[in-house]
Amino acid sequence: MREGDTRTGAGHVVVIGGGIAGLAAAHRLLGPPGGSPADSPAVPHDGTPGGGTRVTVLEASDRIGGKLHAGEIAGARVDLGAESMLARRPEAVALAREVGLDDRLQPPATATASIWTRGALRPMPKGHVMGVPGTADALSGVLSDEGLRRIEQDRDLPPTEIGDDVAVGGYVAERVGREVVDRLVEPLLGGVYAGDAYRISMRSAVPQLFEAAHRHTSLTEAVREIQARAAQNQQTGPVFMGISGGIGELPLAVAESVRARGGEIRLNSPVSGLRRTPDGWEVRIGDHVEAADAVVLALPAPAAARLLASESPAAAAELRTVEYASMALITLAYRRDEARLPEGSGFLVPPVDGRTIKASTFSSRKWGWIADENPELLVVRTSVGRYGEEQDLGREDAELVALSRHDLREATGLGAAPVATRVTRWQGGLPQYPVGHHARVARIREHVGKLPGLAVCGAAYDGVGIPACIASAYAAADQLGGDRRGVEQLTANPVQSLHGGAGE
Repeated sequence: MREGDTRTGAGHVVVIGGGIAGLAAAHRLLGPPGGSPADSPAVPHDGTPGGGTRVTVLEASDRIGGKLHAGEIAGARVDLGAESMLARRPEAVALAREVGLDDRLQPPATATASIWTRGALRPMPKGHVMGVPGTADALSGVLSDEGLRRIEQDRDLPPTEIGDDVAVGGYVAERVGREVVDRLVEPLLGGVYAGDAYRISMRSAVPQLFEAAHRHTSLTEAVREIQARAAQNQQTGPVFMGISGGIGELPLAVAESVRARGGEIRLNSPVSGLRRTPDGWEVRIGDHVEAADAVVLALPAPAAARLLASESPAAAAELRTVEYASMALITLAYRRDEARLPEGSGFLVPPVDGRTIKASTFSSRKWGWIADENPELLVVRTSVGRYGEEQDLGREDAELVALSRHDLREATGLGAAPVATRVTRWQGGLPQYPVGHHARVARIREHVGKLPGLAVCGAAYDGVGIPACIASAYAAADQLGGDRRGVEQLTANPVQSLHGGAGE
């Protein structure tokens, strides 16, 4: 390939990173299952004859899937990472169907969640957008009378400057009061980002609210506009979707599809160096150097920064500013005849209440396939750790189990002893999207775009949810073939991460 040529031709593409983004990029590069090599976005559309793109995925660890991780407890199949995917976006569900999981797609058996606040489990309010209400009535029972009265003041307040971006927490607190943020917005956003609502970008995390707020001086009016538009569109079907056997089955099925179409996936292959050459790229794995016509970096920001330090110091500097939150998931299995739980799929916990856990999912209630496969077990999980509040993660596994059991007993009365427990730690698991994140992503892509045959994708850019990671992967693959529409669309319009209850 000639220097400056942006086409990858029918050459070799190396995807660095075997999480769902890297696997989705490899899947896209190989073209649709059953298609011809010419269907690959990496093949130039100039009539060039010959075979299709060769794809190699390099994964540093001993397994694929990243934060999508199927496991087991007490013989029951469970997810030890993400457990559901947004179904109102097409990418994740469509990919699951393409790789043969159509008959295993299942919506939650119940989506009725609660919030553990002010000393009691209370039904999750309806009629809000990521915790922001259209009227005070929407949060009755969750907020104090004073907090409800404060919401009503929104319509009489002067306009609040939003500019190019604004923190969700600060803006919402100014319009409708801190209690709305602390009791509802914070736990809902925390369920997605394990972050701090007073730092999280509204433009990146809740773009529909950001856009509507620009059109209205009143925040509650902006929420009502969003609700009216949603009612007009009348979207049907479940908001979220799971997979029988766990969401962790998705990367395994994608990997199988990649291999079936000639792609290679190498585990235990950490990449230590990346160098641009006149003919493409050199990828160093230990003592071995792999030649590539193009590279997709599907890595967390710190790892991507290390590999780009020489070839794009500017992109590396931007990537090093991306911060991450760590968390732990505590999975507990009980004998069903000894354990009693309230109805619903689980509950969220506002940080302001000072509890250890931030959420709990009643997995056997939420996912019918878990209950069907394990009728004598009741599986529950909790999550611990938020950005800036990660001191509990230094505790031993047994302590985290004990703390989770204490909070579960306080919230639900569940006092039985579990028959099995499992702690899964996700160090640096969730990238944070502070104010200005969208501009940072645009700068990273501008710098990366100056290097022919290189693209980036993953949770650090356009959204942390599974559909967002897949959309990012597809845009990266298409970019290598000269089609930048996906990249430009995502940079302008990130994929919103919605929240449908505890544990998403």
